[in-house]
Amino acid sequence: MSSETDELEDSSAPLIEHLAELRTRLIHSAIAFIVGMIICFAVWNPIFNFLTEPLCRARGAMGDDCGLILIKLQEGFFVAISISLLGGLFLSFPYISYQMWRFVAPGLYKNEKGAFLPFMIASPFMFILGAAFAFYIVTPMAFDFFLGFQQAGSLTGEAGVDERVASIAFQGSAQEYLNLTIKFIVAFGLCFQLPVLLTLMGKAGLVSAEGLGQMRKYAVVAILILAAVVTPPDVITQIILFVVVYGLYEISIWLVRRVERKREAELRAEGYYDDDEEAEETAVATAAEPTVKPRDD
Repeated sequence: MSSETDELEDSSAPLIEHLAELRTRLIHSAIAFIVGMIICFAVWNPIFNFLTEPLCRARGAMGDDCGLILIKLQEGFFVAISISLLGGLFLSFPYISYQMWRFVAPGLYKNEKGAFLPFMIASPFMFILGAAFAFYIVTPMAFDFFLGFQQAGSLTGEAGVDERVASIAFQGSAQEYLNLTIKFIVAFGLCFQLPVLLTLMGKAGLVSAEGLGQMRKYAVVAILILAAVVTPPDVITQIILFVVVYGLYEISIWLVRRVERKREAELRAEGYYDDDEEAEETAVATAAEPTVKPRDD
């Protein structure tokens, strides 16, 4: 009885140590996020000016003043908080990733570390690439499209007849504009994670290039639904997102195929992959196929 109790205590001790280490990593990550949030809150005005640059450029091209309004009294405060949250996560993400790596790395073999580390580096790079694509390419096109529905008021119609035409002018809310811009940035940043995710799954043997190729028609439908959900009701923006994400899907298939060829080459070098055996299986499968003999007339 005492030996069984000792075994249970020995098995629970590593679990407690892992939980204690996880708590430490989470506390460090939370502190880093709070520090980054405080820094961004102190300089939220320059960050907001940077985020409004596409809108100001689009309105400047139309000869309009770049101005946003606060609909609610507390809206300015929530704008600063939203910027602080996004900026704090952006600043602290490298340190949070490092803490995740320090927690996971001791349980990995050397070859697993070498395989997993590139994905840890590629993930933030692809997110930044997607965010930059959304901010510098997609949002200006979307804002040009939306602002094109403005019209100037008029008092005189055709043939000198007085006619009042209502003006349609953009008076955007600062909070709504910020939410739309963040939605674009986060959506494209997450979509650019697709090659990283599928390649990692391919390396783990969860997906194959052949299987991804056979799922193309379902992927097209899923990407169309994604483009309709995460973008405004703007056909141009939806088409851009669809083309980009589908292109990333095709790149993912190519990367998974490279991973499979590399794995096959390693197995072949270690003697686990027999070419003669594979050729024999192919020959047997070919011989088993029914053949159609020509009919004698």
